[in-house]
Amino acid sequence: MITHADDVSETQLQTLPVVQLKNVTKQFGSLHALRGITFDLKAGRALALVGESGCGKSTCANIISRTIAQSGGDVLLNGSEVPSPLRIKDEKPFRRNVQMIFQDPFSSLNPAFTIRHHISRALKIHGHGINRADRTRRVLETLDLVGLEGETAASKYPHQLSGGQRQRVNIARALAVQPSVLLADEPTSMLDVSIRLDILKLLSRVKRERNLAMLYITHDIATAYQVAETIVIMFAGQMVEWGDSLTVLSQPRHPYTKLLLSAVPDPERRFHVENSMEYLNEATRIRAISRVYSEDVIQIGENHFVRKTEATDFS
Repeated sequence: MITHADDVSETQLQTLPVVQLKNVTKQFGSLHALRGITFDLKAGRALALVGESGCGKSTCANIISRTIAQSGGDVLLNGSEVPSPLRIKDEKPFRRNVQMIFQDPFSSLNPAFTIRHHISRALKIHGHGINRADRTRRVLETLDLVGLEGETAASKYPHQLSGGQRQRVNIARALAVQPSVLLADEPTSMLDVSIRLDILKLLSRVKRERNLAMLYITHDIATAYQVAETIVIMFAGQMVEWGDSLTVLSQPRHPYTKLLLSAVPDPERRFHVENSMEYLNEATRIRAISRVYSEDVIQIGENHFVRKTEATDFS
């Protein structure tokens, strides 16, 4: 059932995480894509999943959205287990509650239809707007919300918009159906650097204003703190370090977290060509020891956890 469990009171529901993953695993044949993933998404807050390509970030989002099923563990929405596949009667309510913003703003919109059609169709499918005039009003309001001029943008086709504007349309389409969960899968990775910050600020604002539980997926650790209060560093399908974003980024303990942070460009740090091979060898060593699965988790602080490896610094 994805409706609220009978034994969960309204007061308890308000304090429950909106989404919970409990010891989730996923295998594709012999490949362990996810191992022991456990985290919560809470209303009005964002959690950032950070890691390199192939570490399992998007697999987590696909499992939450029920695009694919987990191999083991539980996925809960408002305290109730979400089945996979979804039952027919649960499909539409679930899709309304859990919306995704995809990485590619170009292929996410049908070039044959106007922006008004894209958003109005979502409203119609999910029962928002009593008639066409009401839906049109909602379309314009939602476009204004994401920083686009509603009247002008609504009549345009996707190819007439910039990449940043298209991504704002994708965000508007997701917000139009009034979800409680927003899954943003690398929403800025295909955008020009000059407009990425604007999209991140927009996501942070709508998260607060709509009290959304947000999952922000990125390979760029430098942007995580700008959006998310909580951060999870992933590698090889497992959570290697997680907790309060500022604490994890300012006091990293896992060698892989330190490796990611060392790769962030710093204008104050000179690049020494003669040290590049040494850095590469060290990165290879860290990735090798971090790949080994471990069930040993150490709590460093009130909200700071590290998966133990042979080279983890707990001093």
